[in-house]
Amino acid sequence: MHSISWLSLSWCLIPVLLISTVYFYWNGKPTEVLLSAARMALQLVAVGYVLVMLFEQPSPWITGLVLTVMISAASWIAIRPVRHQPGFLRPAFIALLVAVGFHLVIALKLVLGVETWYEPSVMIPLAGMFYANSMNAISLAAERYYSGLKEGKDENAARMAAFHAAMIPQVNSLLAVGLVALPGMMTGQILSGVSPLIAVRYQIMIMTMALGASGLGAALMLWQLGRNKISVSIKQAVGR
Repeated sequence: MHSISWLSLSWCLIPVLLISTVYFYWNGKPTEVLLSAARMALQLVAVGYVLVMLFEQPSPWITGLVLTVMISAASWIAIRPVRHQPGFLRPAFIALLVAVGFHLVIALKLVLGVETWYEPSVMIPLAGMFYANSMNAISLAAERYYSGLKEGKDENAARMAAFHAAMIPQVNSLLAVGLVALPGMMTGQILSGVSPLIAVRYQIMIMTMALGASGLGAALMLWQLGRNKISVSIKQAVGR
């Protein structure tokens, strides 16, 4: 596998500066892209050092702590479009906990047959991918549900429209894989020398588990919002 030096990595500034320039000339906020990219780099470097430590000394407590940080951050990011509206954070946390936890059990125990659940080299990458996909689905579901209610839709119509919107990226990924692009995990394994046929099996597992976690997470989020009568407070806020 090709090694990337820190000096060579500096060329990755080009796409960041390119998009920042577009923001600047179109009267946007280039600082948003620059700060996000800087934060991404710092977070990944920090995580890299943490993972090195975890891989050397696996611990169920440390792995559990990492997972807690991940789900807390994912819950907070998921409700970003509706953060001004109270009542979304707890449903997002519960939806992520149940949806991702359920699919991690399937992936780790039934598909991979992992004996030690807290093995960080397996648990953390899988949890990260599942959380990221579910987080995006929940975020889209929450935003579409909120917007639908504001537009005057009834709760059932708003919920169905929100669920459809949340699943669009997942369904598009299933349709495009292999034809439009090779997904990240499969590409990484091939670059590291793994047989493409083995990489394919891993990718099928990832994509089906991500689909299930995202769909279940979005459904649980919307079910909780309806059960908690969030729709009533939203309609009262807009005067409907």
